[in-house]
Amino acid sequence: MRHTMTDGRRIVVIGAGPCGLGCARELKAMGHRNWTLIEGAAGPGGLASSVVDPQGFTWDHGGHVVFSHFGEFDRLLQEVMGDEVYRHERSSYVRHSDRWVPYPFQNNLRHLPEEVGYECVVGLIEAAGGDPSMDFAKWMRATFGEGITEHFMAPYNFKVWATPAERMASNWIAERVSVVDYRRALRNLILSEDDIAWGPNNTFVFPARGGTGEIYRRLGLELESNIDFGRAVVGIDVEDKQVRCSDGAIESFDFLVSTMPLDVLVGLLGRCPEQVRRAAGLLEHNGVYMVGVGYETPLTDDKSWMYFPQEHTPFYRATNFAKYSPFNVPGGDVERYCSYMTETSYSPYKPEERSGLEERVEQGLRAGGVVGGRPPVATAHLEDIPYAYPVPTVKRDEALRTIQPWLMARGIYSRGRFGAWRYEMANMDHSVKMGIDVARLIVEDRPEELWSL
Repeated sequence: MRHTMTDGRRIVVIGAGPCGLGCARELKAMGHRNWTLIEGAAGPGGLASSVVDPQGFTWDHGGHVVFSHFGEFDRLLQEVMGDEVYRHERSSYVRHSDRWVPYPFQNNLRHLPEEVGYECVVGLIEAAGGDPSMDFAKWMRATFGEGITEHFMAPYNFKVWATPAERMASNWIAERVSVVDYRRALRNLILSEDDIAWGPNNTFVFPARGGTGEIYRRLGLELESNIDFGRAVVGIDVEDKQVRCSDGAIESFDFLVSTMPLDVLVGLLGRCPEQVRRAAGLLEHNGVYMVGVGYETPLTDDKSWMYFPQEHTPFYRATNFAKYSPFNVPGGDVERYCSYMTETSYSPYKPEERSGLEERVEQGLRAGGVVGGRPPVATAHLEDIPYAYPVPTVKRDEALRTIQPWLMARGIYSRGRFGAWRYEMANMDHSVKMGIDVARLIVEDRPEELWSL
């Protein structure tokens, strides 16, 4: 083995996404040499990776923007990317009633047809007020009233989550959903004022070249001597503390940091109590088809991204990807090309036909007012992301309280977007922070600052 035991505790990290790379980089920074990282894919990035299609267009695995709640992530981004990023102010809209409503929808009702705007404001005034103990369906109506719920919140969230709102909790909301006071909404409506600055991502950065995945490609290069790509984990022995890999190799560990989906992790455990397996079976997620459409027409659209609650598009969001960086189109030539990256969710509650989706998406971009006329389609590229959103169901927290303490008592830390299975801490910066924190916990016994049950 290429690693020695001179550092004492042997740490195995599974997954070279933001969390796993954040953990590995922190281990290296602390001088802990006795670790290895196993990644089943051929390269780093995980859900934050990017691809270049055969026509030369760059696509992310979903609508990522880079913003941060944590100094550790800010420093990492600066050290890895330097000034090779573009800085943007968010310009985002909701498509409703054949018009563009500035995001957040509930803050900018003046852009709606008068009757719809009236319904939304009356609903806000009459709303009793939401409680985190409510399921998401009840919470939406109690917080926003019938108008906003029916015109935006309910249809949009079903398109995103592909899960009935009655199955979802509401305690994940926090900064994810703008909760507006009816007085503020009424003022904006009567005085014709826009209210667009809400949220932590109202400014963001984006890599100049290579998409979001460029961040993690460079991180992977920093750490490549300790990373084994193309080695999937096929089994974990909790008692003997061993990871079995697809190539037949066995990796022993004192501590295991796993960023794979938590339900998959539990399924790989050789010996595990039945209540832990049952709890893992309660975890729900959706999948997303990312369909990128590139057009041979100049970039003129100034929007950052757009939301689509109505049924004339299969996708819930479209990102103006050539605006993020001109190098997301061939040769950086935005005088010739533009590109839109869309996301369409699926689940057992919301099946989505894979066949012909590229054509339906392209039609939706025109029906949704994103693209005018019939510009030539230069590319249509699809990526299937089977684990896209960890759904915050009403049974999620109970399941996590069963699974995570049992794992941690055995030196296994499941962290990251799907490792923690908590959407409210599932951004890239959250995932990197969780990786850094768990490295500090294992090596220096410093309490984790972000992750909690």
